[in-house]
Formats: sequence, structure tokens, C-alpha cells
Amino acid sequence: MRERLIFKDGPELFRAAAELFRDAARSSSGPCRVALSGGRTPIGLFSLLSDPSSGLRESIPWEKIHFFWSDERCVPPDSPESNYRSALDALLSRVPVSPDRIHRVEAELPDPAESARRYEATVLRELGARPRFDLIFLGLGPDGHTASLFPGSPAVREQRRLVVPVAVDQKTRNRVTFTLPLINAAAKIVCLASGADKADAVRRVFEEPPSESVPAGLVRPADGELLWLLDRPAASRLKI
Repeated sequence: MRERLIFKDGPELFRAAAELFRDAARSSSGPCRVALSGGRTPIGLFSLLSDPSSGLRESIPWEKIHFFWSDERCVPPDSPESNYRSALDALLSRVPVSPDRIHRVEAELPDPAESARRYEATVLRELGARPRFDLIFLGLGPDGHTASLFPGSPAVREQRRLVVPVAVDQKTRNRVTFTLPLINAAAKIVCLASGADKADAVRRVFEEPPSESVPAGLVRPADGELLWLLDRPAASRLKI
């Protein structure tokens, strides 16, 4: 099932995403496995979750949550470009989460393929032979990519591996990313898109047939829920 909700602005969108995060953690009967996204958009979500004045932080059972990342740049964990570092600064260092429940990508290794192999092993160890995340947050790039699944990348077509390395152009860091089989096995996927620069990609996701040219449109859980949270600028080119 795919659903979309449109909000007036970023703060409303982040509040809705934070409430979904809270509800997933509270409704889980055991450990709640959550994969975070990178990029600029989720920082608003992270900041709201960690804000003691938001009314959310104290209502979340942090001790139940295991944190993962849907993708990572091949940089050290203290790099400003690291998705882990962004989440650590805005969220994880500000809430009561045990370090053994934070499962980052070892993206600083010299070989991205080894980083991917190790992270896949981590996912299998923590979630079992048929891993199913309780909640995955994803973003959307202006080119239609999500996680680090870029248009034209072989990673978009991967059907066997759960985590793979991604080689990109010389101006951009190499990446490690979840593949579509792992993403689409999740119980709940929440895609966040904020800003007018995402409007054309959003239109293509919703109004064009699924194709490898818009990888975000291939996010379609096999037996789960898919929810798109959009602000008005991001939804401005949709035929509503």
C-alpha cells in the first residue's frame, strides 16, 4: 500500500515523521529496528525527536530501538559528510540510547565492498536470515535517487545482496547502500521530501511508470506500508 500526505511546511512534516517514529517504537513488542536516512531533510526530524520541549522525547522507549542507516558515504565517522555523524550530533548523543544499539556502517574502511559485506553481516546478525526492518526512513534526491540508489547504477538492479557498494563520479564520495530487496522487505517505509527542488522527482515517482531512471519509484514494499510525507513545495507539481 502506498499513501501520501501533504503538509504546509517542513515543521509540520517533521512532526508527523517524529510521531510515526514514536508510534513504531511504542507498538513494537520487542526490539524496534529502525534505519535512518542521510541528507539534509532528516535533520529536522532528528532535532525534533531530541528536543526536550517537543513533548516527544520522553514518550519514546529509547531502550527498545536499534539504529541502522540505509546508506552511508565512504568517510570516517567523525567526518561532516557522514550520515552517522549527522544523526549522532542531532539525535543519538542527546537521547538515552545504548551504544550497542547503534549499528553504523564501517564506511572508513579502504575498500567499500568490504564495508558493504560487513554491514550486510551486521544486518543478518541483528535481524535474522530474512531481515525485516520495523521502520525505514528514506529521502529523495532531485534526480529521483533514494538511499544511494542512483539512476543508472547497477545497485538499483541488485536482487541478491542486501547491502552493496556504490561507485559515483569523481566529485562525489563513494557510498554503501541498502538494496531494494532489503528496503522492500520492511514493515513500514516512510519517505520524506521537502523543498521545491524535489518537486519534479516527486511528480515522476507518482505519475510515471516505475523505472530504474527514478529509483525512488521502485520502493514498493512486498508486504508492508509505504508512506510519503511531502511539504507543499515538494508536492507542487503533482496533479492533486
